[in-house]
Amino acid sequence: MMAAPAAWAADVRGLVTFGGLPIPGATVTVAQGTKKFVTVTDTQGFYSVTGPADGAATVTVEMTGFTPVTLEVTVAADAALGKAELKLMTLQQMQSELKPVAAAPFTETQARTEVKKTGNAPQVARAAGENAPPPPAETVDKAADGLLVNGSVNNAATSRFSLAPRFGNTASGRSLYSFSLNARVGNSVLDARSYSIAGFDTPKPQTSELTGGFSFQGPIKIPGVLRNGPNLYVGYQREQNSDSVSTPGLVPDAFERVGDLSHELNSAGQPLVVYNPATGLPYPNAQVPITPQAQALLNLYPLPNISGNSQYNYQVPLVTDTHQDSVNSNVSKTIGRKDQVTGTLAAQSTRTSYQNLFGFTDQTHRLGLNSTVSWAHTYSSRLRTNLSYQFSRQSNRLTPFWQNRTNVSGAAGINGNDQDAAYWGPPTLNFSGGLSSLTDGQSSFLRNGTNGLSFTGKMNRYNHNFTAGGDFRRQQFNYLTQANPRGTFTFSGAATAGTATGSGSDVADFLAGVPDTSAIAFGNADKYLRQTVYDAFFTDDWRVSPVLTVNAGVRYEYGAPVTERKDRLVNLDVASSNASSFAAIAPVLAGSPKGTLTGTSYPNSLTRPVRTGIEPRIGISWRPIAGSSMVVSAGYGITYDTSVYQGIALDMAQQAPLSKSLTLQNSTACPLTLANGFNNCATTTPQTFGVDPNFRVGYLQTWNLRVQRDLPHSLQMTAIYLGNKGTRGAQLFLPNTNPAGAVAVCPLCPVGFEYLRSGGNSTRESGQIQLRRRLKSGFLASLLYTYSKSIDDDSALGGQGAATLSSATIAQDWRNLNAERGLSTFDQRHLLNATIQYTTGMGKGGGTLLTGWRGKLYKEWTVQTQITAGSGLPETPLASAVTVAGYSAFVRPDVTGAPLYGGTGGRFLNAAAFATAAPGQWGNARRDSLTGPGQFTLDTALVRTFRLPEKLTLDLQIAAANALNHVSYSNYVSNVNSTLFGLPGAANSMRSLQTSMRLRF
Repeated sequence: MMAAPAAWAADVRGLVTFGGLPIPGATVTVAQGTKKFVTVTDTQGFYSVTGPADGAATVTVEMTGFTPVTLEVTVAADAALGKAELKLMTLQQMQSELKPVAAAPFTETQARTEVKKTGNAPQVARAAGENAPPPPAETVDKAADGLLVNGSVNNAATSRFSLAPRFGNTASGRSLYSFSLNARVGNSVLDARSYSIAGFDTPKPQTSELTGGFSFQGPIKIPGVLRNGPNLYVGYQREQNSDSVSTPGLVPDAFERVGDLSHELNSAGQPLVVYNPATGLPYPNAQVPITPQAQALLNLYPLPNISGNSQYNYQVPLVTDTHQDSVNSNVSKTIGRKDQVTGTLAAQSTRTSYQNLFGFTDQTHRLGLNSTVSWAHTYSSRLRTNLSYQFSRQSNRLTPFWQNRTNVSGAAGINGNDQDAAYWGPPTLNFSGGLSSLTDGQSSFLRNGTNGLSFTGKMNRYNHNFTAGGDFRRQQFNYLTQANPRGTFTFSGAATAGTATGSGSDVADFLAGVPDTSAIAFGNADKYLRQTVYDAFFTDDWRVSPVLTVNAGVRYEYGAPVTERKDRLVNLDVASSNASSFAAIAPVLAGSPKGTLTGTSYPNSLTRPVRTGIEPRIGISWRPIAGSSMVVSAGYGITYDTSVYQGIALDMAQQAPLSKSLTLQNSTACPLTLANGFNNCATTTPQTFGVDPNFRVGYLQTWNLRVQRDLPHSLQMTAIYLGNKGTRGAQLFLPNTNPAGAVAVCPLCPVGFEYLRSGGNSTRESGQIQLRRRLKSGFLASLLYTYSKSIDDDSALGGQGAATLSSATIAQDWRNLNAERGLSTFDQRHLLNATIQYTTGMGKGGGTLLTGWRGKLYKEWTVQTQITAGSGLPETPLASAVTVAGYSAFVRPDVTGAPLYGGTGGRFLNAAAFATAAPGQWGNARRDSLTGPGQFTLDTALVRTFRLPEKLTLDLQIAAANALNHVSYSNYVSNVNSTLFGLPGAANSMRSLQTSMRLRF
């Protein structure tokens, strides 16, 4: 279930500085209506005030010798840090401060007596001020106008203003400890039913969500042992959630289960003709004998439970159960006036069980631990340093349904895959015609750890704020898993196709036990990857003038290529004279990294390091018009992506001769069957992956321009231009491949492997217009519209689109990688975000003067609404029935010129717009040339903070995700060979309700 962002009552936090340096001991007063809260800044200039309700507030900062500063702030959980820059008083201001005219001080004894008589401190203070005649100004002790000391007569009891008598004194009765309890509940009874793409309502399972936790904060004190101990924070949270999604599928029907395909039609609407792969003759009446291996796997498919639907014939609600425990702690101690030591420790355990379409329930157990120890030292008011050590450890264990349960492959007579009990289960079956893939999770145990050391120093000199530092991280990625131990079979209909037009069927191929392609990868399950990362940086925040600030710096970052602790990596050595055609390749091992073809010596990472990661950055902020609210800011920077090495090393760690790794295509020279589909062929290289040893780390250039100005009626408008340019992106292709039906240019050249190089490029430009209405009379709103366009020819973009090599896009034509240039997978042309918030009881027309029980009932309710609307994301049309060198789902069809959208039978895409490319030709459809379904969602929340007796505070939130219960889809089926082409692939979540409570005391 989703929840709208919380709007809890939050502390008012801020920073007070002078000339960029923190100011300790400044008095900060937060006023909200008739309520006032007072505190002072700490040694770092920070302040925090607890108590104000969410909404508008006025912050006044005062310090002897400085001009008072007043800020209008918004109290909210996500409010920005309030910043106040003090200015020295002028000589005239100081002289006027030294000659005040004040009422005679009211003695402490008199104040105490009057309080006892009336019991009304504000009235006593007011009366004292009214009755005491003002003395001559020259008789007033000027020293009394300096810094007031607690316990002097200058407290609220002697003030002429309406203040509590304790104001100005130490609140000794206030507890130094704070506690909070929180809970969030949800139940499927109030949630909408999942949308059914198949048009069939399945029973809604009973699901629930329960989250609870507590936190404690305060100093550690042990009587007689530890008087002034460190401050401790401990928080614990428990989540126990279940969720369900109605998932449709296409499974073999009663006829297909007995090999009867006589009722099926081909793409032209004619009776289907299927041929016997062994004899080349048509099966009589399309009756296909079922092999024992196919029968064993066919029995794992559920029976259809939907009739009358030509697209989907099966639907079931899939339930996911999640249990999570999280602990967070923080200990900090100030030592003297110059040192502070802080330690943090966070741990999280997550257990998840989830089902797939076949009823297989897999389980995962994730455990994470993060800790930090830091030491901050202040040498002077101008120089501060921070040194920290970080340690993290994460583990992830996946236990599939079939592990140690049943050896499905062995019982079915499937040979050549891993028969270890940890990897028992069926092989993965993929079908080009839309039949649901048979699959289950792979057993794995991952353990990652990081040790890091960071240093940061800050120095202020004149109008410059210098920051310099560096980081060192030693990372390890430990795997106990196989890449593809059970193997994968793909059926395209090629085996049972013959001379008749439209003949052949992927289901017939499966029943006959003849796959079009197969893939396998297993061997050394344990892999111990290591990487070292360094960086250093220097930044100057230069306040050139009151209207111009320049922030410039440079960063150097180096991420070493990943190595394996036991040197178990395999790459491909490509002869330099044949690098363009890959006519000759040979494996090269990290244990003996010298190429047998080229004689080249490689590092034990098998990829050469890139040490040119210099990243300059600059930003400016400028007020071009004096006295105007207009602010113009701009920036430019370069960032390197050093995270690409992990995926590269993981692919190199699962290859021959260290393990069995094959990608095969059925042919006369290399016949494949379900029984024997994982045996090596002389025409296929036993390695499946290679990378350019001179692979270069990609980098991203970013630039931006921003103009902001205040408008009448509490409005603020911002115009933003953002641009970036990616260089050296990863490109994945299949050497020596040709279009289906083409004559091989090099028949003896090695095929069946992927190769990675760094020649990609990407660009993205966007324009944004933001209109904000500041909080006024309880109303706050924000509107942000983004228009953008992104283009690339990369196979994997770090953090965007395909982020790992396992999900990377393979180029169609390896000799023309520029043809891959198209829209990025994350290109969303239009995006609109709107936020509306209203708080009752604020402003003249909002009921601020309402009192009594009506005021208590009506005031301080906050309603939040978030609206997100955007155009669809790009999708690529694929002709998955076409396989090349053992690979499929990367070949694109031809475009016929018919409209792309508006298909028949409820389809959003038009099947007539595409056709299989002519033999010997690559399809001319561009990558990501389709636009997926548009997105729209509206989330809302109702929030209030109740102030209870005994200093208790209760926060309540009722949130609704997709409050309008609007149906939207995540994607379309873009495989032109599938019977589901043009239909929605999945529906997004429907309406769900969630209630949250937090008790603070």
